[in-house]
Amino acid sequence: MNRTPIYQSADHIWMTEPVAFHANSQTMATNSYQSADPADIGAVQKAARAEFLNFRDTLVGAGIAVTTTLGAPDSPDDIFPNWASVHVLENGARVIVYYPMLNENRRIERRPFMKEILERGYKVHLDMSAAEKDNKALESTSALWMDRIHKVAYSALSARSDTELAQKWCAHMGYSYVPFHTRNHVGKPVYHTDVMMFIGTDFVGICLECILPDDRMRVRENLEKTGREIIEITNEQLLEFCGNALEVRARDGSKKLVMSGSAYRAYRNDQKEAFLRHVSEIIYTDLPTIQKYGGGAARCMMMELF
Repeated sequence: MNRTPIYQSADHIWMTEPVAFHANSQTMATNSYQSADPADIGAVQKAARAEFLNFRDTLVGAGIAVTTTLGAPDSPDDIFPNWASVHVLENGARVIVYYPMLNENRRIERRPFMKEILERGYKVHLDMSAAEKDNKALESTSALWMDRIHKVAYSALSARSDTELAQKWCAHMGYSYVPFHTRNHVGKPVYHTDVMMFIGTDFVGICLECILPDDRMRVRENLEKTGREIIEITNEQLLEFCGNALEVRARDGSKKLVMSGSAYRAYRNDQKEAFLRHVSEIIYTDLPTIQKYGGGAARCMMMELF
């Protein structure tokens, strides 16, 4: 039987334009990177929308296909589409998985019209959203960093990445599971795995420093098995969202690494040179408002469409 090639990076991105972006008070207990809203929330939305549009247009200008949907006024975080992931199986089937979100005003982000758009091209393979009734969460590719080529799911354990749900996901998808504990700058778990690591076709960016010592070597050894170059990120760089990046494929087939402007400036030259051994370009735009009040950055804003 001929198997469909599996790519690590996507050539099409889904993004959700914000309508009422601001600091989500429901998520602040677990997200240590957020700041509370200022008096003028409208100014936050205006600035965030401008940052979003500039980021989207920069991606399109770099030859990356982008589908944009419009958010809703009751969803302050829908700029971060963490509620679904899509996959191409070895038999060529294009499928979608839906995920349970931790906070109530994030659960409504799985809007019927957005699901209908996705289901035009993907068959529902797994829907885990019912776990929200038990207040359990597994927030998609933010909770599970998927090595799609070797079928390994890495997960920084937190309230947004339930171990039991992750094990069920791995069993269903045929992945092995590599969970680990982290500690951030205020002594809490890093709330999302995609804040502290990312996996490209031939390289990994990861903050091993924030992984607790008992788990650190095990994570490194699993990454080393793949033969990828490991490019380490420091705890200080983590605060600039250096761990929140994504490899994508442009229309001409070239691979590019996408990150925020603060992340790009925080990387040392030797780290940038290491990335450029594996991608043709590092794409970045400034996202200060989105980072400050949303506690997420470039990777959080992109859902991969394979």
